[in-house]
Amino acid sequence: MTTVGTPMLWGAFALIVFTMLAIDLMIQGRRGEYGMSVKQAAVWSVIWVSISLTFNAGLWWYLTKTTGSEVAVEQSVAFLTGYLIEKALAVDNLFVWLMLFNYFAVPASLQRRVLVYGVIGAIILRTLMIFGGSWLISQFDWLLYVFGVFLIFTGAKMFFGSEEQENTADNPLIKWLQRHLRVTNTLENEHFLVKRNGLWYVTPLFLTLVMVELSDVIFALDSIPAIFAVTTDPFIVLTSNLFAILGLRAMYFLLVGMAEKFSLLKYGLAVILLFIGLKMAMVDFIHIPVAISLGVVAMILAVTLVASIFIRQKDN
Repeated sequence: MTTVGTPMLWGAFALIVFTMLAIDLMIQGRRGEYGMSVKQAAVWSVIWVSISLTFNAGLWWYLTKTTGSEVAVEQSVAFLTGYLIEKALAVDNLFVWLMLFNYFAVPASLQRRVLVYGVIGAIILRTLMIFGGSWLISQFDWLLYVFGVFLIFTGAKMFFGSEEQENTADNPLIKWLQRHLRVTNTLENEHFLVKRNGLWYVTPLFLTLVMVELSDVIFALDSIPAIFAVTTDPFIVLTSNLFAILGLRAMYFLLVGMAEKFSLLKYGLAVILLFIGLKMAMVDFIHIPVAISLGVVAMILAVTLVASIFIRQKDN
């Protein structure tokens, strides 16, 4: 697999990820029983984005010195595009998390632990899927067309899908887990497992964690192929993906306070998937530079967010 990632770049990336993850888990993860306020979530979201952009700037500087400005610009723009796509698609997954927490009646004070494990699980999952996907594409380049068709189908389904949210109570996995596991009737603080009368029981918090991890698997099936449409370099794909994921916990608490303001976001995400899918499917006929892809994705998001705010103000 061809990659710009050198041992020094991989080492720097790993150091940043482990350091910031430790800070987020050990410091921000113990704020107390009220979780994270919208203001705190906004501040931390800005911090995460700033760290990601700083890393990208450092990547550009390093590549400029070692491989030349042309490669440096191309790869830094690819990182930014992949990061923006991942952040945008993550919003849809966060709405699912919000729905799960509401269904299982998990208060903000207990959501923290589920989100911590959810982010760690997402990091491990993405790493395995990205390296696996990179290897498969290097062996079978026709998979890019498969990914493209899959994204077109997903985007169309999202755009023309029903406005009604899926009833979580009808989810077959939840029903299966409730039938085959001993589940407590109430939450047991932050415990996933409790022992009663010599028998182990799972708590509703454990079921929530299982569903959060499953939703991330499903979400990854959209987001990772979308980034492969931008670049197949595993270093750029993995770094842009993981930097976007690291800020998900703060992004979630920010979303909780702003969920109703962006009613059209679903359609914007659908158009992005359609665009990326078409780009992949027509790669042999039409070459769309990464910089143009970045501009298109940014424009779609901007138009969608502004339109959502305008419609909300008009309705009020």
